[in-house]
Amino acid sequence: MAAEVQLFEDLKLNRQILNAIDDLGFERPTEIQAKVVPVATAGHDLFGIAQTGTGKTLAFVAPLIMKIKYAQGNDPRALILAPTRELVLQIADNFKALAKYTDLRMAALYGGVGPKAQIEEVKAGVDLLISTPGRFMDLYLKGHIMPKQIKTLILDEADKMLDMGFLPQIRKILEVVPRKRQNMLFSATMADRVVTLTEEFLAFPQRIEVAPQATVAETIEQVLYEVPNFKTKINLLIHFLNQEEFSRVIVFVKTKSNADAIAKYIDRKELGPVRVVHANKGQNSRINAVNEFREGDIRVLVSTDVTARGMDISMVSHVINFDLPLVYEDYVHRIGRTGRAENEGMAITFANELEMHHVPRIEKIIQQDIPRKTIPADVTIEKTPFEEQQEMAKTMDNIRKKMDPTFKGAFHEKKKRFDKPSNSSKGKKRNKRGRR
Repeated sequence: MAAEVQLFEDLKLNRQILNAIDDLGFERPTEIQAKVVPVATAGHDLFGIAQTGTGKTLAFVAPLIMKIKYAQGNDPRALILAPTRELVLQIADNFKALAKYTDLRMAALYGGVGPKAQIEEVKAGVDLLISTPGRFMDLYLKGHIMPKQIKTLILDEADKMLDMGFLPQIRKILEVVPRKRQNMLFSATMADRVVTLTEEFLAFPQRIEVAPQATVAETIEQVLYEVPNFKTKINLLIHFLNQEEFSRVIVFVKTKSNADAIAKYIDRKELGPVRVVHANKGQNSRINAVNEFREGDIRVLVSTDVTARGMDISMVSHVINFDLPLVYEDYVHRIGRTGRAENEGMAITFANELEMHHVPRIEKIIQQDIPRKTIPADVTIEKTPFEEQQEMAKTMDNIRKKMDPTFKGAFHEKKKRFDKPSNSSKGKKRNKRGRR
């Protein structure tokens, strides 16, 4: 943090925002806030690289409130784009809290629900739109959004938006909003595609990086267990949930079916209360589950990567990666749900033989080794079922084939009984039939 910035008053925020920050109980700005707020307030374009849980939402929302000041007209004057509805709702909650002493109007736009209520909000007059790219374009193309007054455009979690395939929508949005505007882009990583987007999107930006890209907060303790199969992972999970210090736990899994099955098992073992969050759950169900978890009414939240970003809960005691994420960078965002707001947290990862192949790549991204631990002696190590073993072996073969096209794999040889008989053998059979 810059030496001269010790208090929020040092950032020259107005009294309305400072009063709101006092109500939230924040005592001093984080490093990203100390660096971003002066640049954003001065009206410069900026490219912010910050790990999750560093307080970047306040860093761009507070200057935005300063800029748009008060309710004016009917059309939006600022737009914040985010990749998921969860993140849209989190930013919206932050805006409401920080703008509580103003008359500014905001609408949160996202898919998964009917657009009627959102259209009515926009038509009633708004100063700020917080939206996923897809829903913004849907409402714009139907004539419900007039973007001509937008003077500030912010992209949050840009790397995730690109991973989710939103680049075409982002480019279309850049074509319909005014060219003369202030732009801010935030990302946890500086992937090549993100750099390309900054070149299209930002004009002479100031780059602000508060930690090496894709690093993990120092308040998070990480540990990895090599676990042979699904059943042993379940046994290890139950072992941890039987410990009182696991007071508020997020369990991340790869598939929706795993999420449902694991949650049901935790419920049967009476180690909850437990709720599930994934793409097949209704929007209201997902919001209610996250809110109950935030309030402490739920002990365990089982989730796919749909909530890895955009869930701002400061007192998560543990994150458990039951499965490794499909996108390596999502590891950072998963474990970033704990250790937030300078609180300590622990991230525990389970990895079978196949998943261990991906661990070095994750370690390369976070620029550190994940400490290994052995499975506790009182946890039963189950025998890997034949089907699970075969599936892992096939998947590993596919990975090796991609790395080495000459690799044939363990499943390329056909059994002899399926081999076609040679021409000579066919001839011998015909000769025998002829003699008969």
